[in-house]
Amino acid sequence: MSTEAGRTGPEGSAPGALLLCRAVPGAVAPVAHLLREPMQVVRAGDEWSVLVPEGGPWRDGGEPVDRVISGWATALAVGAPWPVLALWWDADHAGFLLASGFRRPVGFVWLASGVPVGEDEAMRTFAARVGLDPVLDVQALERLAKADTAADARARLRGLLAVLARVGVSPPPELALGEPADRLRAAAALLPDSLPVAWPGGREAVGERRAAAHSRLGPWMPWTGDPRARALALAQVAAGVPLLAWALRRRSGGWAVAGGLLLANGTLGLAYGLMYPRD
Repeated sequence: MSTEAGRTGPEGSAPGALLLCRAVPGAVAPVAHLLREPMQVVRAGDEWSVLVPEGGPWRDGGEPVDRVISGWATALAVGAPWPVLALWWDADHAGFLLASGFRRPVGFVWLASGVPVGEDEAMRTFAARVGLDPVLDVQALERLAKADTAADARARLRGLLAVLARVGVSPPPELALGEPADRLRAAAALLPDSLPVAWPGGREAVGERRAAAHSRLGPWMPWTGDPRARALALAQVAAGVPLLAWALRRRSGGWAVAGGLLLANGTLGLAYGLMYPRD
């Protein structure tokens, strides 16, 4: 099994990642609890937030950062009515993945030198899903998918964020792309609007979910009792069971978390709907 030390490369750069969510921090934090990963969430624009994970699965568990962060993004996007954009990097690669509902995620990868290893079509699909201009912004994204000896992988990610500024993405400058996860989380914790995200237990978890359902997350979250929310909860259970089984066979911690989250969130929604039916 690979470890972080084995993936840091000759310059010793540690992996890191950010999760950009198209929702305010107060809506993101209760859903992110279910990932069971210590994080900070801060505002990243008027309609965006950024989750800054501690990085335990790739720092301590030896999981590749891209696999873990892709699983988390997929799980969050299915469990909430907003898209999630994962940005990740290690010594050898960097890339992004956009997850939105039950649609197939779309992403792109660069080698550390900046050499693209994705398809131009992915950039066009990405632009359409986040609401970028189909001409000017797509042209800017397609330039990121072309060879450029002056731009390494981290520069490509910074270019991506520059394009995303057109749809309001503006993460704090303290969260510098390319920094290791622990340093990013420490920086995020010092920001004035930062919220901690941790797995609450027992009555605290039940009370927090109930309060979040009624005051923040709206009628689409699965524990509100809405008929459409119950349908979403059933879909989450149906998706979570095979995903969890596949992840356990492959011994993939990141995707196991995603499958477990879908299953737990869907089961919670069904149970809540039975206990607290909406009139």
